[in-house]
This record gives sequence, structure tokens and C-alpha cells, in this order.
Amino acid sequence: MADKLRLMTVHAHPDDESSKGAATTARYVADGHEVMVVTCTGGEAGSILNPAMDRPEVVENLTEVRRQEMAAAAEILGVQHRWLGFVDSGLPEGDPPPPLPEGVFATTPLEVSTRELVKVVREFRPHVVITYDENGGYPHPDHIRCHEVSVAAFDAAGDPDLYPDAGEPWQPLKLYYSHGFSRKRMHLFHEALLAKGLESPYGEWLAKWDSSRPDPDDRVTTRVECAEYFAQRDDALRAHATQIDPNSRWFAVPLEVQQELWPTEDYELVRSLVDTTLPEDDLFSGVQEKVCA
Repeated sequence: MADKLRLMTVHAHPDDESSKGAATTARYVADGHEVMVVTCTGGEAGSILNPAMDRPEVVENLTEVRRQEMAAAAEILGVQHRWLGFVDSGLPEGDPPPPLPEGVFATTPLEVSTRELVKVVREFRPHVVITYDENGGYPHPDHIRCHEVSVAAFDAAGDPDLYPDAGEPWQPLKLYYSHGFSRKRMHLFHEALLAKGLESPYGEWLAKWDSSRPDPDDRVTTRVECAEYFAQRDDALRAHATQIDPNSRWFAVPLEVQQELWPTEDYELVRSLVDTTLPEDDLFSGVQEKVCA
């Protein structure tokens, strides 16, 4: 593509950008396009999931540490980054779960958080936006709210009558949901590891999979080839040291196995203002022609 295009990916917490679609963003940066990651919250309520980082000086300064981790990951991926500025809602536990506190991202009125994202969209002017599906990828309240805000902002950003003080209108051309945790993908890796005589971390997960739930892979319309950027993705993920244990199952499948068996990151096209033929292998399919027309 001769012309530089712009891609925006919207996430709930720092580290989500590295565990969901990071190789895609690295690929498009390498192709010469502009990529911006928007992080809706600061991840303040996240637990420290890496025992090596569970230290008093980290616990006492977790918000700042997570900001530093996010900056490191963005540099590794080569992306621009913007904080949307909302407070992590946390993941309520209990049966029934307790109500969410006031003032967090998931309880902020939708029009308030949408306005903030519209401002960023109108400033960056992305041609393509990626977010989570209606289930949030998994049902964390911030992930679900991220979906709601992203869809609302995609629809509002081009309307001059909505949020008129949030910048000059700009209409993105395509909206995608990212899909990463499919049963099909997990089962493929599980069988490959066992065939190589390696331990698989997926056996228990597969055994508990609700067979009545549709596999997200069935919704995929677009598979982006990005295997050569998997190592860069993993480096960005490891930069989030408070959240990612380098000995965890995130890194259980050897890189060469992933590259051979599943060399893509996968998406569902849910809004398009350009002509494109499904299935696709490029998030910018149809955009270049529209921009140059």
C-alpha cells in the first residue's frame, strides 16, 4: 500500500493490547502504517500475577508500575498509545457478585466515556477500529464496557451533531471484533503438544469448555498473517511483568509450533463502509481504494 493508513485498537487494561492482536499491530507498523492503542483504564485493580513482581515497592506503586510497563510494551510494538483515563472496575467475586463501586469505568455513564473516545478518534482519524465483541472476549465488566464504548464511538465520531465539542467529525471505515480464545485453536495446540511429548496446559481448560457455547472461531471473517511478529508480541507481553509470569501457559506452545499451526490473528468484521469480499486477510481491505477514490 502506497498510502499510510491508520489503525486504532481499543482495550480495557494495560497488557490487553499485548495479549490480543499484538502481532497484527506490529505487522501494520512494519508495513509503514500508523497504529494507536487506546487503553480505557489504568489497570489499578489488577492483581500481581507474576510472583517475582509481588514485592512491597511494586504493590505500593502499582499504578505507576503498570504505566511504565505499558510504555515499554508500546515501544516494543512500535505503536502510539493513549490512556482514556478511567479507573479499573476490578473483577467482582462472589455469588452473587457484589455491585461495582461508583466512579469506575464500568459504572461511568456511557455517554461520558464515549465522548472521551470520540475525542481520540477524531484526533487520530483511524480508518479501521478494533475492539472486543459483546461478551468482552471474556465477561470482565471493563471488557464489556470497552465493547460498548468502542461501538458507540465508532457510530458517533462521524456525526457532527454528536459531541460537537469533541473535535472535527471523522468516520472510521471498518470496525472489527478480535477473536483469540477459540476452542478450535486451543484443541489444535493441545494435540500438537501431546504429539511432541510435551505437557499441555490446555487439558483442564478444554475439559471445562461449555460445549453449548458457540466457538468464537465460527465468527471469524478475517485472518491476518503475522507469524513473523509473534516473538515481538511475546516480548511486549513480557513487558507487563506484574501481569505476566514468563513461566506461565502464555508461553507454553513453542513459537515455531504456533507459527506453523496458526500463523494468523483473527477478527470479525462487524461494520464496513467500504466494499470488501469475505473472507479477508487484510484489515485494510477496501480501505485503500476508498481513500484513494
